[in-house]
Amino acid sequence: MMEYAKNLSQRLTPQSAKLPGTSQVANSAGGFTWKLDAWGRLDRLLILGTEGGTFYVGERELTIGQAENAIKLIQTDGESVVQRVCEISESGRAPKNDPAIFVLALAAAFGDAATKRAAFEVLPKVARTGAHLLKFAAEADELRGWGRAMRRAVGSWYVEQTPAQLAYQSLKYQQRNGWTQRDLLRLAHPKAPTSEHDGVFKWITQGDADQAGPQIEAFEKLKRIEDIAEAAELIVEHRLPREAIPTQMLNEPEVWEALLQNMPMTAMIRNLATMSRVGLLTRKSKAEKEIVGRLTDASLLRRARVHPLQVLIALRTYASGHGLRGRGTWSPVRSVTDALDGAFYKAFASVEPTGKRIMLAIDVSASMGWTPVAGSPMTAAEGAAAMAMVTLATENDVQTMGFAHTFKTLGLTAGMPLNTALKKTRKTIFGATDCALPMQNALKQSLEIDLFVVLTDNETWYGKQHPSEALLEYRRRSGIDAKLAVVAMAANPFSIADPEDPGMMDFVGFDASIPQALREFALA
Repeated sequence: MMEYAKNLSQRLTPQSAKLPGTSQVANSAGGFTWKLDAWGRLDRLLILGTEGGTFYVGERELTIGQAENAIKLIQTDGESVVQRVCEISESGRAPKNDPAIFVLALAAAFGDAATKRAAFEVLPKVARTGAHLLKFAAEADELRGWGRAMRRAVGSWYVEQTPAQLAYQSLKYQQRNGWTQRDLLRLAHPKAPTSEHDGVFKWITQGDADQAGPQIEAFEKLKRIEDIAEAAELIVEHRLPREAIPTQMLNEPEVWEALLQNMPMTAMIRNLATMSRVGLLTRKSKAEKEIVGRLTDASLLRRARVHPLQVLIALRTYASGHGLRGRGTWSPVRSVTDALDGAFYKAFASVEPTGKRIMLAIDVSASMGWTPVAGSPMTAAEGAAAMAMVTLATENDVQTMGFAHTFKTLGLTAGMPLNTALKKTRKTIFGATDCALPMQNALKQSLEIDLFVVLTDNETWYGKQHPSEALLEYRRRSGIDAKLAVVAMAANPFSIADPEDPGMMDFVGFDASIPQALREFALA
């Protein structure tokens, strides 16, 4: 006799088919998953961005989809969107500020009067540097043009800077995204609140440095100096940034030694390779001691809003000893790579161990090996492995596995150098995606797991059982009320977590607050 119910089973449905009675939709790989809610999609956009697209979806298509979602939210609750943008931007949770600036520009273009007013009011909080302001101008100009409110908001940004801050920002970020500071000042035309501001404004718009203040005067003087010792002295005395230094001087160790004295943390991390290449940063050098000291200071990292991904990219690049395209080589200093390794963990929010039995399951399928993290040189698979190392460093009872359409032992262990973990992951990319494997494997090996943490792009499609079914089966057969944390490594709109099950939850990959959020979920 035919068993009709088998055709509607909630225990064994291939991932290429929709779970009966659910709101699942087809993902980009052809499998069926849940569509993330609008606010969850906004968080993925703000933290991961869409730069570089994914394995299945190009950058333009992904950006359009995310923008449409953001605009719908802006048109229904725009002030809350602006608040969310400000919260994520100011907290330093995202690897880049560009997505926050983009969404703020969307709010200024498509919001109602109250939303637009809110967007312009928080502009100084989101656009904290001259580069951010130029980026906002470029995005807003594409979306809405220059109205009175836009001119007033941009003008206020300049007026609210102190003369010293304004001089520094104008020197460091003279142009970005096809816009210059001169363009913005001429369009905004703010009234200078002091004579010192007026002096900087005249330098920006007319090139007249006579009343622009000592830092800009030093910059103009530096253009005429040929003696490197004199140049270094001027750099230190007036705290000139790297962008203000003539190109021909940037191969001189003495110049970089002068720059290092007042170099911001993020700039220091970006320029480690250059300082080694020019011969300043070497073993047992004064620069080595200074740099290692800064990298190991957690309070400095927090104050500078250094994001873990920035550190990870610097570590991967610096430890390689050569540029991404093979241009430029250097000898990495071991103490610096070790300090970067430690700084990566310090850049995440500190957290106490949960005491739970955890399985870390890292998706190493082909799509994860091609999808970039937040438009960086890091792949989603590498990023997932690095995030897994944070949990390994915190928790006492953790098992790790790699998976695609079958299992793969990655060999990640607590205390392993991050660069080693990245190399292991790069060598393991393969196959199709079956996100049910972690739970199935735990059942097969009779593992006692309280929390499955699956780091994935959610493009699962290969298996004969949905991940949510696999978790329910694990709960039934093990007697453990296990939870599933899905850490999204791409800004697509999909999730393997059932939104109706409180024991399944979505998280955004490379959110700097994720260790604490995972802990709260595990203990809830």
